[in-house]
Formats: sequence, structure tokens, C-alpha cells
Amino acid sequence: MRTLAALVAGTILAACSPQADGVKVENAWIRLPAVEGQPGAAYFTLQGGRESEALISVSTRAADRTELHESVQGEGGVMTMAPLQRIDVPVGGAVKFAPGGKHVMLFGVVPNVHAGEKIPITLHFASGRAVTTMADLAAPGAVR
Repeated sequence: MRTLAALVAGTILAACSPQADGVKVENAWIRLPAVEGQPGAAYFTLQGGRESEALISVSTRAADRTELHESVQGEGGVMTMAPLQRIDVPVGGAVKFAPGGKHVMLFGVVPNVHAGEKIPITLHFASGRAVTTMADLAAPGAVR
């Protein structure tokens, strides 16, 4: 009987662990552009699951087109952006998307979205899995 109880308890704890169901998306937010027609950016943290995964794209109704990017320091200390085809998410690891680092560029931000609202974004992975989460819309220049 104790073995059965231990097995049930272990199964419940495993189901509650952050790695139980694959990649988790946390703290998603979008910084709106300061000037209409300019791109915005999406940020979040990916928490790896039990298997390695790779983010290959992001979609949202807030923008016409998205691209995965990373800010990198170029020659002379000048920051530039480089497009990324995929971003690996290690087993049990975390990948943070933040200003000055990895981010999702949002091109053609639609005019009917406003700071203080929430909007769904969908992250698409190489495995075919997609995860939709709600992202907070933040004013231009916002930092979290």
C-alpha cells in the first residue's frame, strides 16, 4: 500500500513540475513602437521541459510579421541586431528574451492595440508544438 501511495505522490509531483509538459512561456510582454510604422518587440522567458526543443517562430494578431532577433555588440562597440532562424531551449534550462538580447521583432504593428491591454501570442516550435500565452502590451520605452 505504501508503494502505491508513493507512486501516486511521485506522479502528482512530476505532473506539477515545471518540466512536466514541455516548454513553458513566462512573463510575456510586448513593447509598442514609439512611432507608428516602426517595429515593436516581444519578450518572455522560456522554461525548458523534459526534452530539448527549438523555437522557430512567433505569431500574433498585433503585427503583420514577426522575426526572431538577437542584439549583439559589433565592431567599435556598436549594438546591432542579427536575425535568428531558431533558438534552442535546453532540457530544464531557461532562455530569456529581454531588451538588449534575444527578442521578437514585430513589424506592421496594428493600430488598434494599446498599452495596458493583453494580447495572445503563439510560439511555434520545431517539434510542431505551439504554445499560446497572453502578453501584456507596454508603452514605448518600457523596461521590465
